Amino acid sequence: MLKKFLNGFVATVCICAFTTTVYGQDSDINSGHLFSMQGSNTVGARLGPALVEKFLRSKGLADVQTKATNTENEYTVSGVNSTTGQWSHVSIAAHGSSTGFRALQSGDADIAMASRSIKGSEVENLVSLGDMLSFSAEHVIAIDGLAVIVHPSNPVNELTKKQIAQIFSGEIKNWSEVGGNRQAISVHARDDKSGTWDTFKSLVLGKEYSLVETAQRFESNDQLSNIVTRNSGAIGFVGLASVASAKAIAVSEPGTTPLRPEQIAVSTEDYPLSRRLFLYTSAKQKPAVVDEFLHFVQDQSGQNVVDTIGFVSQTPVALSVSERIGPHEYQELTENAQRLSINVRFSAGSAILDNKARHDIQRLVNMMSLPEYSNRQILLVGFGDAKQTESRSKVLSKLRAVAVKSRLHENGVQVAPVAGFGAFKPVASNNGNGKLKNQRVEVWLM
Repeated sequence: MLKKFLNGFVATVCICAFTTTVYGQDSDINSGHLFSMQGSNTVGARLGPALVEKFLRSKGLADVQTKATNTENEYTVSGVNSTTGQWSHVSIAAHGSSTGFRALQSGDADIAMASRSIKGSEVENLVSLGDMLSFSAEHVIAIDGLAVIVHPSNPVNELTKKQIAQIFSGEIKNWSEVGGNRQAISVHARDDKSGTWDTFKSLVLGKEYSLVETAQRFESNDQLSNIVTRNSGAIGFVGLASVASAKAIAVSEPGTTPLRPEQIAVSTEDYPLSRRLFLYTSAKQKPAVVDEFLHFVQDQSGQNVVDTIGFVSQTPVALSVSERIGPHEYQELTENAQRLSINVRFSAGSAILDNKARHDIQRLVNMMSLPEYSNRQILLVGFGDAKQTESRSKVLSKLRAVAVKSRLHENGVQVAPVAGFGAFKPVASNNGNGKLKNQRVEVWLM
């Protein structure tokens, strides 16, 4: 395993400096139907249309607007060239993540919106489009916190993932069983087509639990949130942007600290129910306008839209952390530093940066090029999951930090000496696939 990891590390540090996708000449933005997006309601209900609107305006179109079609959760975003009078539009259908991948396969969509990563079976079904796990096909566009919500007056402030699973499976039926009032629990959940449901099922229910038959199901996050806010015994789960007037509770796993879906915890993906929002495209040649749109979404303008809608953007933000739990060395290293809202993560079992991390490196490079950071320095602190020995875990965690340092150095960013603390401070249980979240590098600003 260590040899495999080191091979991955060598491959990583030998990669040339990060380069963004090379774009040719601008596409013809005045060509009527530009492209179509299908899939996740979480992405497509508000974020997708807002991104397309801002994109069309950036291309010089006027009177940009989103209109609902006669089919629920389907929209057309359009704009006009004020000189020629030519209208251009993008079609969006938001019926659940799985529908997006089917639309890619059938050729009915250019972009699949997803609130979960692509499944192995979907990768196989789309093999004609290339490697759907590659950097050219998988595009992380935002971070979302899957919030477990209750009525604002509910006295319960935190639950473990197991308790949440027991509630949604019907094993726990009354709030008094988890420290609340003596009141029956009313369960609310997203429908089967939803990526939000897929994520909840994967992260919380797993293979051990099934959703209680009496649960009310909803296609829309906002509708579910509104119902929970009106029902004092209700519980549900929604994307972070749809919490609205409901109360989001803190969530924990065995051996971890309960965390609410707040900015630093969600943006670093430390929050147990944080998730990535995706766009998927063909890994092969795409229409120029689709490439331009993807570039726009990853750029600052697109990430500003992500913030405006209520999700968490991937733009690095320096935040002061009041509580820094850890060994003496960790406390000393971070004493006069600010935590950046990025955790660098890797492909499973290696030091190869994952697709999001490759964009994050460029975001850090852009940030450190700003005048206000000219006298600041990045500090990288590696962590990992539990190994056979503590020393092995520390070595691997430090190697991950070194891999990130090498990529930043290639791009002219100076980094302080790195540190690795092994399996200390887990953000997920070290049992099962969730332990991969513990393989991360924290980024601090000294």
